[in-house]
Amino acid sequence: MRIGELARRSGVSERSLRYYEAQGLLRAERTPGGHRHYGEWAVDRVVRIQTLYAAGLSSKKIAQLLPCMRDADGRPNEIATPKLVDDLTAERDRINRMITDLVRSREVLDEVIDTASGSATAAPVSVR
Repeated sequence: MRIGELARRSGVSERSLRYYEAQGLLRAERTPGGHRHYGEWAVDRVVRIQTLYAAGLSSKKIAQLLPCMRDADGRPNEIATPKLVDDLTAERDRINRMITDLVRSREVLDEVIDTASGSATAAPVSVR
């Protein structure tokens, strides 16, 4: 598929796809006319890249991680190094801390909304 179709199917801009290629996250074959051509696998790859970016990983870390992720056949292409596993564990811990902080913020905001709307009968808002 051409870059425009991959952009449409993955929901990612053509500019982002070119950036992913420049960062070594995505590869394209070239037609004799020089146009990029991607296989069906590219849609899943782009979705994975987007998910990893959303989790806060850098393009450098994603480039290290992608070869270790499972392909359609369920097997990883490469085995992750112990250092990469440690780094990813730290990233997961960071995300878990962010989730805890966001839940706490939502609870405080809920209390403020209740108080502001006059429906609160509980104690004043307290930051934990």
